[in-house]
Amino acid sequence: MSGGTTEAVWVLADPRAGTANQALGIAERLGVPFRVVELGWSAWARVPWPWPTLAGLDAASRARIVPPWPRLVISAGRRSAPVALWLGQRGVRTVHAMRPGFGAARFDLLVLGRHDRPRPAPNVIEIVGACHRVSAAVLAQARAEWAELAALPSPRVAVLVGGPVRAEGLDRGTAARLIPRVLARFPDASLLVTTSRRTGTEATALIAAALADRPHRLFRWGDAGPNPYLGYLAFADAIVVTGDSVSMLAEACATAAPVFVATRERGRHERMIESLMNAGRARPLRVAAAPFPVTPLDEADRVAAAIRARGLLD
Repeated sequence: MSGGTTEAVWVLADPRAGTANQALGIAERLGVPFRVVELGWSAWARVPWPWPTLAGLDAASRARIVPPWPRLVISAGRRSAPVALWLGQRGVRTVHAMRPGFGAARFDLLVLGRHDRPRPAPNVIEIVGACHRVSAAVLAQARAEWAELAALPSPRVAVLVGGPVRAEGLDRGTAARLIPRVLARFPDASLLVTTSRRTGTEATALIAAALADRPHRLFRWGDAGPNPYLGYLAFADAIVVTGDSVSMLAEACATAAPVFVATRERGRHERMIESLMNAGRARPLRVAAAPFPVTPLDEADRVAAAIRARGLLD
């Protein structure tokens, strides 16, 4: 999008969807028009810049960042932080999700997950999980668009399958056990299954084989046609999710369905799962695990309320 915009809000959109969606989700909850500034990175983006700069951007992205400046910019991820603070030097108010790498005190509002153990500060809002774009309105629209899923017998259990961030697909043992474990807990369920880019072809084949003779809908990563992911979330009576994806965990918890975590994780992901469980929003997947009442978790809406309360749009 070219310069000359009069939008009061800009969203700096990282090329990684999970990162961009954190900023976009906050902007969408504000209920005001906003401009999406697509970011592309040069080799300099690998540098952990300790000051505000546009140096990490490619030439096309720098050409998009021209006045008139907005009142507010919303960003997410380490690489976009120097860009947001560069705008901040020009009088733009700044809201940033995820750890920025430097300059935390310079943002007007810093949105950090409880699992990242943020230090309390006047400009920090601590959230459970992560912000995203799955709102009640989005789920209602998905329910209308994917009405065909209602034909599957209930209960309908969505199974959201990820994979290790830095590995060659979900390991064979985990993949082979996943669907049998879900069926042991939900023996009469129809399964709404989706895999991700990180799942891998071998793991996906094992999952597909385990679904034989079971009412189901399977969407493999890369399949032709629209992805029914949001429809799965909208129609699920329960959701089983692997614990390796911050985005999938947070989005599952935005629904009215109980969420069961199928894998054990370490480090940051383990802490995030623990925070969701402490909030009463998720439980481990066990045969004896009973459904439990939940309230949809919409932290992006809470952040939007904080932005308005602090007058950052004024």
